[in-house]
Amino acid sequence: MKGLKKKVEQFRELHVPGEPLVLYNIWDPGSAQAVAQAGAKALATSSWAVAEASGHSDGENTPLAFAIDNLRRIVESTELPVTVDLESGYGDNPKKVGGTIVLAIDAGAVGCNLEDSLPSNGNLRETADQAARIHSSRQAAEAAGVHFFINARTDIFLQGPAERHTAAMIDEVVARAQAYAEAGADGLFVPGLASISLIGKLTKASPLPVNIMVGDSSPSIHLLAKNGVARVSYGATPYAMSVSTLEEAARSAIG
Repeated sequence: MKGLKKKVEQFRELHVPGEPLVLYNIWDPGSAQAVAQAGAKALATSSWAVAEASGHSDGENTPLAFAIDNLRRIVESTELPVTVDLESGYGDNPKKVGGTIVLAIDAGAVGCNLEDSLPSNGNLRETADQAARIHSSRQAAEAAGVHFFINARTDIFLQGPAERHTAAMIDEVVARAQAYAEAGADGLFVPGLASISLIGKLTKASPLPVNIMVGDSSPSIHLLAKNGVARVSYGATPYAMSVSTLEEAARSAIG
């Protein structure tokens, strides 16, 4: 437990606005070791990648027991801090979400992503509902003696295409971020947001360090850093690229 607490603090200190922690997401011990050898400072799973690699689909369709065992094997394969994508927390009420957090801590995770949309359809939860789930998670972590890093993910920018993202949506995100921070969250994850002007507005207003997920149309990490981003994630892209490379190599060999 002492070693885990040290890793948690190391991980927390890596979240510096303007000097973002880059997380090239992984899905199993092999990918974890490859990314660690590339010089990563920390590791993060992608729930979509874990699901696809194990024959499941995203949306909490990967059995929780499997996800936690996979997490444990990843943690045992590296000395780096590992944060886990727990989707919506695998619970239909706050208490169950807190129980999921305890399982992740027992497996050696330093933190998690916890999203505010329903796994069944992607619809947003009410802010108060999600805040209660975060609060239960914080209480469970503190009871376990670990200042677990809760990265509160809001899916507001996944509700519509990028061309419909507006400054008013930033206000909504900030309101959620304030509620989530008061409930015990440590970071704010906003997948789907790619407008650098809106990102800049968000980092200035957010009470939590901001995590952006990058893709083909995203601003460069340098530009994200200049606009105050504290964490950058690659999501399922590393897994998709790996599978594509494997398929091309197999096609070349077979054909």
